[in-house]
Amino acid sequence: MRDQALFDKIDLHLIRVLHTVLMERSVSRAAVRLGMHQPAVSAALKRLRDLADDPLLVRSGTGMAPTDAGLRMVEPAARILQAAEMLFSDARGFDPQTAVLTFRIAASDYLDPFFLPLLMAQIKQQAPLCKVEIHPLSADAHYHGHLAQGDIDVVVGNWLRPPEDLHMGRLFGDDVVCLVAKDHPAARRGWDEAAWLQAEHIAPTPTHPGARGIIDEHLQAIGLQRNITARCAHFSLVPDMVARSLLVLTTGRQFCQRYLDQLPVVVLEPPVAFPRLLYYQLWHARTHSSASAAWLRERVRTVAGSLRKGKASGAA
Repeated sequence: MRDQALFDKIDLHLIRVLHTVLMERSVSRAAVRLGMHQPAVSAALKRLRDLADDPLLVRSGTGMAPTDAGLRMVEPAARILQAAEMLFSDARGFDPQTAVLTFRIAASDYLDPFFLPLLMAQIKQQAPLCKVEIHPLSADAHYHGHLAQGDIDVVVGNWLRPPEDLHMGRLFGDDVVCLVAKDHPAARRGWDEAAWLQAEHIAPTPTHPGARGIIDEHLQAIGLQRNITARCAHFSLVPDMVARSLLVLTTGRQFCQRYLDQLPVVVLEPPVAFPRLLYYQLWHARTHSSASAAWLRERVRTVAGSLRKGKASGAA
């Protein structure tokens, strides 16, 4: 009887506040994300603390940290919210023209500088009432956890060995090339393996502590190490940095070719043999049967396919 009385005091909005506050670890940031006033979030957090008989979020240094009880609530709360979102939308069938939900996509911009803008355009054109959140593959957390907890619906990127515990859809493969300024010495006289390794390389900031990108994973596997003198979290800015310096960018041919008409840069073949880059979308078992999530994955596949064919648009 006591459990039933407790259950009657919990509504879906309270679960959403709980999950958001625990993930943001900040009442003010949670208020912004929820579109609520901060006092309302604070009041909801007080109710949650009373229901849980636990502070849930406590001061830690200059910030806040979840208690053990709070941490244990994160994944169940995510499952409840995901189930609630799917409960009626998927039961009725997903109609993109009338659906009102939020799509959450984590992606690097390594694939193609046009990919995310065209994906956004296609989603907003076909599902005008839906919200879209684009998340970076950032250093603060691993994408496995975000997918499992419902914070992200699909992850788009490239991996030498895609994780076996996630569902996967292949988008396309691409050759590894180097992008350098037109006046780079290698553009005039070429390079061998030693010269390439000693050149000044620029690489993306690791997605999480200790992570290596595909290029450096392969080099390590064959006993080589390049000279990385610059890193940048904003991959789309790297070509302009290359054009103004002696930096070398090593990545997919499709990405590099987009800049040949925009900047004084050229594409060179690397003197080290690399396997082809394979681009995938990954998703969790929790959304595998969801009609709305399947629709989103089809949009990802369609836009990636249109770019691979060299089309300049994918919003139709």
